[in-house]
Amino acid sequence: DDMEAKGPLRISDVEEAQKNIMRTARKLSDAGELVLAGRGGDDFV
Repeated sequence: DDMEAKGPLRISDVEEAQKNIMRTARKLSDAGELVLAGRGGDDFV
């Protein structure tokens, strides 16, 4: 979906979508399929 074509969104819809993304990311992280970086920690190369 093109975000600009959708027009304004309700904050509650955006927050719910963000929660769903984080739930999925945590599940993938717990399964070892995704590595989540911490906030503001060291950089890795």
